[in-house]
Amino acid sequence: MVKGPIYTNPLKCPEDLRGFRLEGQAEMTFSEEGMVLENRLSPKEGQKANFVLWCDRVFPADIRICWEFRPLREPGLAMLFFAAGGQNGEDVFDPALKPRTGIYDQYHHGDINAFHLSYFRRKEPDERAFHTCNLRKSYGFHLTAQGADPIPAAADADRMYRLCVEKKGGRIRFLTEELELLRFDDDGQTFGPLLGVGRIGFRQLAPMAGAYRNLEVYTL
Repeated sequence: MVKGPIYTNPLKCPEDLRGFRLEGQAEMTFSEEGMVLENRLSPKEGQKANFVLWCDRVFPADIRICWEFRPLREPGLAMLFFAAGGQNGEDVFDPALKPRTGIYDQYHHGDINAFHLSYFRRKEPDERAFHTCNLRKSYGFHLTAQGADPIPAAADADRMYRLCVEKKGGRIRFLTEELELLRFDDDGQTFGPLLGVGRIGFRQLAPMAGAYRNLEVYTL
């Protein structure tokens, strides 16, 4: 049963990002559709050009996360981190953890655990040729589930799409426009212990631009 919401953020002006933390370098602007994210560094910089924008809250273990998204420019990739925290229970922002700058190795083989949902994968030629969304779990680079990605290419996307992630116990579901695209039942052993409370963050790979709005979190 969905309860709440416990957090809502329209993502429509700079004040809505008060307390958010950016790792890496990004341009954050606002349009009629909401927050627009794009890289500040040249894609020629490789992983250095990518970034993560963390929400300012720590969320419970059992939640439903919803947001609206529209791809504006390709190639690139959009990802959501959730249930993110230090390997020893620390907050993602704990100063004892190693600094992170948007380079992916720092997130899957660093000192944090998290789920990584790549819900718009159009960076590499094979990703653009066959559209899938991937769910990974760290520590490590464990691919736990994969599903089809129905979001059209940026040139054909004519609106915002509502995306939702549900996490209750070990069960993870991802839905686009309430269509379930993937499901994963975590046994807490195969890919490491169950993940609980933690933060959520938006990640993008250069040179993508994407629009975001209406971030909502509910308890389950």
